[in-house]
Amino acid sequence: MIRQVFSFFCLLLTLGFSAKAVDTTAVTASVAVPSDTSRLRVSLVTCGVGDELYASFGHTAIRVIDSNRGMDYAFNYGTFSFDEDFYPKFIRGKLLYYVNTEGYNSFIGSYVYERRSVEEQVLLLSGEQKRKLYDFLLENALPENKFYKYDFLFDNCATRIRDVFPRSLDTAFTFAQVLPKNESITFRDMIDHYLRNKHWERFGIDLALGSPVDAVMSNADVMFLPDYLRDGLEGATLNGQKVSGPAVLLLDGSKQTEGTLNGPLVLTAVIALLTILGLTVPKLNKLGKVMSSILLFVTGLLGWFFLFMWLGTDHQSCQNNFNVLWALPTNLFLVFRKPKGAGKYAVIAMALIGVSLLLHILKIQELPLLELGPLLLSLVFIYGTIYKRSKAVANNR
Repeated sequence: MIRQVFSFFCLLLTLGFSAKAVDTTAVTASVAVPSDTSRLRVSLVTCGVGDELYASFGHTAIRVIDSNRGMDYAFNYGTFSFDEDFYPKFIRGKLLYYVNTEGYNSFIGSYVYERRSVEEQVLLLSGEQKRKLYDFLLENALPENKFYKYDFLFDNCATRIRDVFPRSLDTAFTFAQVLPKNESITFRDMIDHYLRNKHWERFGIDLALGSPVDAVMSNADVMFLPDYLRDGLEGATLNGQKVSGPAVLLLDGSKQTEGTLNGPLVLTAVIALLTILGLTVPKLNKLGKVMSSILLFVTGLLGWFFLFMWLGTDHQSCQNNFNVLWALPTNLFLVFRKPKGAGKYAVIAMALIGVSLLLHILKIQELPLLELGPLLLSLVFIYGTIYKRSKAVANNR
């Protein structure tokens, strides 16, 4: 459970991760653009994924070379301040991120160190259009404008940059269609795909995120991911004119770690085996009691955690988390004292597990059923045992 909670909190920072400064030689790419007198070169920089959790979704920034001033900037919307109130704000979803203007050498340095890929797309804009975009970024970076309340799916470093183009240029700016029109893809689908080789992180995050992430994404929504923002910009147009050159590889990153043993599945399968054997084999009765107490305690804690993230924080993606239907917060009290109506409680608890599965089937909130299935089966055996014992006690009175 601790690892699941830690993984979830790491995700809150993941999509807005800001690279720290490491001196390195500037890396540039030469792409032909229409001649103009602005002496500005504007490009989108897309940083690839890495092996660490914070690097699982990549990063993005806008690079501006201002030859008039001899400056090479990266406008990075994924920056935050680590102060004494960081953790309370972070946990409650009240942490402010801001757009930071830093030297390109400083920005690129961490990606060189971490051996992550970096691509650049030079914008094919007129001098006036580049000036408008640059002025918009400078305006955003002012102290009174630069802060925003970060949300890792709906308002992050990539979505902020996605919105820069139509707002600074013209509403006629149109991104390319990057999602298949005949497919329904959800936020959860994308998160699971990017975390496919990180089983513990994927499992914990799937549990912590509520039903909002099961909404079908629009073409704009998917650009919360830097890779899709890059693809959307590559085919984007402004008044019918192409606005971006192709993505040019600046740094070739190392390959991601291949898939490993599915730890959560192994753990829940072992838990299910021990629980069911303990509850069905008379000689293992003590094992059954111990496993039942542990599972009721853990699911009760999880239930309170889900409720807190739903009702006590501003994290949009944690709202309406129907995992509280199977991870009942009241299970925590059941460990220490069995109420008189324990049998009825058990029946209701089993029915709520059924409701959770129905919501999964209807795609209202999908469950990580491969890993969670054994755990739900264990709970059914626990509740069934509580019901039988309660009924036996009632019959003996």
